[in-house]
Amino acid sequence: MVPDYEEEDEEMKEGEEDTAVYQEESQEQDPLLALADLRFLLTVKDDVASKQEKAEVKNKIMDHIKTHKMGPYYQHLCKEFGWPVDEALAKELKDANDAELKELDAKIEDAVQNLGDTEVRECHMKRADFYARIGDKEAALKAYAETLEKSVGSGSRIDLVFSVCRLALMWDDVELVKTNVKKAEESVEAGGDWERRNRLGVYRAVLQLMNLQMKDTAKSFLNAVSTFTNYKLFDYNRFIFYTVLSSVVALDRITLRDKVIKSPDVLSVINEIPHLHSLLHSLYQCRYKEFFIALANINTQIKRDRYFAPHIGYIMREARIVAYTQFLESYRSVQLSSMATTFGVTEDFLDNELSRFIASARINAKIDKVVGIVETNRPDAKNLQYTQTLTQGDLLLNRIQKLTKVIDY
Repeated sequence: MVPDYEEEDEEMKEGEEDTAVYQEESQEQDPLLALADLRFLLTVKDDVASKQEKAEVKNKIMDHIKTHKMGPYYQHLCKEFGWPVDEALAKELKDANDAELKELDAKIEDAVQNLGDTEVRECHMKRADFYARIGDKEAALKAYAETLEKSVGSGSRIDLVFSVCRLALMWDDVELVKTNVKKAEESVEAGGDWERRNRLGVYRAVLQLMNLQMKDTAKSFLNAVSTFTNYKLFDYNRFIFYTVLSSVVALDRITLRDKVIKSPDVLSVINEIPHLHSLLHSLYQCRYKEFFIALANINTQIKRDRYFAPHIGYIMREARIVAYTQFLESYRSVQLSSMATTFGVTEDFLDNELSRFIASARINAKIDKVVGIVETNRPDAKNLQYTQTLTQGDLLLNRIQKLTKVIDY
């Protein structure tokens, strides 16, 4: 029985060490993700980030590369952005990487021969983190996989999968994020603690955001508002920015009031984020002109964010649809000129916008161009249900007829 107790003590010790390390490092964003945010700014248009700012960003990236000896990542950026390779710097970084890798391999060999399983696992983890730090994605993934095989405790396994998730986010590898979020979900269900379950919710929310599942994104972010501790991904203000923006686009007015506007956690920081308070409250209080101004002002912030920027067209469109729909719900008909004044836009702009959304069945209304009136056309729930029943009935009869022919044959 003694060996069993020793094994349990070793696993408990490993879990305690993992927790201690996490608490020590959790207050700062993962340097790899901070670097990815900087790299993204080099890809945006000059009206989003000026040439001068991009030059400053490039200097910050190069300082980071030199400090952390990121040889492979330097080569990757030179290829991506067409930078001339500094051969002397490239050799210096490669030599430093080779020397550190040789040292890590020696420690692994020593741990295998003279130490226990926990020490061997820690050495493998350091080598995996080393590959991730220098920007060698494939080698890092292989090293993390080897480390996972040597991990026993559920907590350490989940933390390792989170490390792979962050690596995938750094490289914008959505499929790799998806695969590892699924792994983390399985591990958490098998024995994850409350804190890791909460952190998983934020990783899931980011994945949903990248896949443009905005309703699920908003719900996942809202579920994590009061328990957010995942500072390795981003700080709390940025988390609230994601939460509020996704909620404005995806949630109904009542849920927006109950879950966002009245949330003490949101209220505690929303005024620190430019234009976000105006965006949220002007929509809820039906101040549509102010809402459109806030939406235009926050546009640049969205374009500078590497998770939201790819979906900028969708977000701006859906936010306007939410506002138009909310306004029209109060009327059976309204003058186009009056509505344009309320939103602070021209009649031609509003006419084009509404025509497009009506044609795509996003807004239930019609425009009488002759008299300049927008008439709402709310669908009758009973008629809709009747139509759906007839359609589904026809499909069922067709399938029965096809099945009858097969049976008869």
